[in-house]
Amino acid sequence: MADVTTLGWRERLSLPMLGVPLLKAKLDTGARSSSLHVDTLESFERAGDTWLRFSVTVGGRHRVAVTCETLALDRRAVTDTGGRRTVRWFIRTDVVLAGERFAVDINLTDRRHMLFPMLLGRSALHGRFVVDPALSYTQPRLVRAGTTGVS
Repeated sequence: MADVTTLGWRERLSLPMLGVPLLKAKLDTGARSSSLHVDTLESFERAGDTWLRFSVTVGGRHRVAVTCETLALDRRAVTDTGGRRTVRWFIRTDVVLAGERFAVDINLTDRRHMLFPMLLGRSALHGRFVVDPALSYTQPRLVRAGTTGVS
């Protein structure tokens, strides 16, 4: 595991296939799956496949809703930290974190009462990263084209 990058318990990442340039994420080795907060969510059929249309709010002071469309992976039961089981839609999309781009299965849910819109679980972290809970935001701040930085 000499080539594994050490990250903090919270980091910034992007979801380029969804058009999401930057999100703050909690890296949670206690959670098996990854979760993304969505403001709206609808399923629809396209060419015989189930697709999902949802919105993700990005930005700090200047918040913007990004509308995303992607193929649905499936629906699975997820148990939250309170022990409640819900059935959630899952998608597979690329995550860019610490200079690496990799595919992750992510469930779409309402995380509005959570501190972070994205939770990256151990399935996405395994074999790629080590999480040091004493660290935060270990990676250089991502910069969007035409800006000097984002929060």
